[in-house]
Amino acid sequence: MARGILVALDTTEVAVAAGWARATRDSVAGVKLGLEFFNARGPAGVAEVAALGAPLFLDLKFHDIPNTVAGAVRAVAPLRPMILNLHASGGAAMMKAARDAARDAAARLGSTPPKLIGVTVLTSLSDEDLAQVGQHASASDQVRRLAALTKECGLDGVVCSPHEIAVLRRDLGPDFLLVTPGVRPAWAAAGDQKRVMEPRQAMEAGADYLVVGRPITGAADPAEAARRIQAEIAGVAA
Repeated sequence: MARGILVALDTTEVAVAAGWARATRDSVAGVKLGLEFFNARGPAGVAEVAALGAPLFLDLKFHDIPNTVAGAVRAVAPLRPMILNLHASGGAAMMKAARDAARDAAARLGSTPPKLIGVTVLTSLSDEDLAQVGQHASASDQVRRLAALTKECGLDGVVCSPHEIAVLRRDLGPDFLLVTPGVRPAWAAAGDQKRVMEPRQAMEAGADYLVVGRPITGAADPAEAARRIQAEIAGVAA
């Protein structure tokens, strides 16, 4: 899989998402559609944006009993996402059920299974936030624990903050997929992300994909913003 930027299309409107996808398709590695869009527009809306041809990260963060998550994976398989995610904290049985469902559904469709990745610790959460919900290990320790479990269950990778990239790459090897939100160029506001890093630093640490939303979609020229971030990654003056 090619490495690069996945632009987060965080909107409820098909036309807006499609406009961003068209504007950036020559500057990014793919697009991400998440819960906001899916809950508003459903599979039909996702299919309309996906029809534009950009590889799709379907960011639905499934988390339920194993049978329900397996059913959810089968339900979205016809959308042919490149990447699909679920919460690693749902446990081994849930992750294995999702893995098997993804493979079975792809075989029936005659398609390639999505890269199935686990969500470790949301990048909006700090150590203090975790302590408030009874998780007293650091965010970094919890990420490492959940990432190791994800690999043991046969999934393809994890979502992690930029600050866990290097240790996960060291722990889990070069072929384990690392998808990283919480990336902000120096010229963009951090927003609600607490564990952030600049794009070039994240790629140098070993990320495969950087999920970038508002610095691109909030720009007056999204395509130019995407190109500017790509230039920063490459170390080229924009």
